[in-house]
Amino acid sequence: MKYVGLDSRYIFQPIAVESLGPINDSATTFLGDLGRRIAEQSEEIREGNFLFQWLSVLIQRFNAVLLHNSFVIEEAETGILA
Repeated sequence: MKYVGLDSRYIFQPIAVESLGPINDSATTFLGDLGRRIAEQSEEIREGNFLFQWLSVLIQRFNAVLLHNSFVIEEAETGILA
């Protein structure tokens, strides 16, 4: 019910990405179309590729943050966990 008031001009497209796997099919189609539209406007034919590369880097950065935050560092002098 949260999005009932949205105009029909808008498309709600959930994008599911596995950390080490593929993007869901509908999102791949959506992002491919989006990349083509951006390329048409910018006249840079590689924009679709740049979009997928940017998403790949974003996922890698997110995974790095999760990995970093999973380590527990002990302070030797105080005995406090940080």
